[in-house]
Amino acid sequence: MTAEFIARLEIILRLYVLPYDEQYPVICFDERPCFLIGDTVEGLDMQAGQVAKENYAYSKHGSCCVLAAIEPLTGQRFAHIRVKRRKQEFALFMQELVQHYPKAKRLRIVLDNLNTHGYHSFYEVFDAETAALLTQKVEFIFTPKNASWLNMIEIEFSVLSRQCLNRRIPCIKKLEKQVLTFFKERSGKGIKINWQFTQEQARQKLNRRYSEVNASNTKYK
Repeated sequence: MTAEFIARLEIILRLYVLPYDEQYPVICFDERPCFLIGDTVEGLDMQAGQVAKENYAYSKHGSCCVLAAIEPLTGQRFAHIRVKRRKQEFALFMQELVQHYPKAKRLRIVLDNLNTHGYHSFYEVFDAETAALLTQKVEFIFTPKNASWLNMIEIEFSVLSRQCLNRRIPCIKKLEKQVLTFFKERSGKGIKINWQFTQEQARQKLNRRYSEVNASNTKYK
């Protein structure tokens, strides 16, 4: 846990305690690969004196990616289902996300350090004018490396895995319908995330790591 790790940690924890501001909404974003799985049924060789039997197995039908974002303080969610997870999918998702907030001056987006995540993707996908406008409308706040637990969208993906993706889904159309319905229902209910871990708690519970970076941090123990 380096000084850079701690710096990013505290930036995010301070961000999470800010009151709601519709002009500068805080949004958590990430991507999650999903495998398309179907069932196959094969007959087994008959044995003398035994009834016929069948064997159930599964077959992989490819994969896709769920791109999702949540605004923790309002419970609003946004999602795309795409075959690939490239700079193009990322940039188009961000463009649509910005359009959902016409009154916002700037979106503050918490995300991880995937190589497609960054302003450079805008310039590879859009013309320079469009890319520049998007760059002005979003501010990326990156989690520390190996600390995806700091991104609240991970909580939402955990619920998605338990309630929606805990079954075999054979095709992308069916997966898209179920996942988008899942996010729509939770947005309609306004299910929010009440983040509990604070900057003060981090300085206490992780004091040994803080002190390794700067000995004066022992005062927070």
